[in-house]
Amino acid sequence: MKEITKDMLIGNILDEDRGTAVFFLEMGMHCLGCPASRGETVEEACAVHGVNVDELVAKINEYLASK
Repeated sequence: MKEITKDMLIGNILDEDRGTAVFFLEMGMHCLGCPASRGETVEEACAVHGVNVDELVAKINEYLASK
């Protein structure tokens, strides 16, 4: 995976790169194994947790680009 977008499902992102889990955990999303959370988009999860989606996407993409 080279890059993510805010409309991607969290489960798909985690399946591609488990190292991205830390970014979701940092935003307070501690239920990553829950089927409901895996089916949320990045944008939906950010809305629920009060996180700026563009900042989170940028952080994850920076991490992925550094690999």
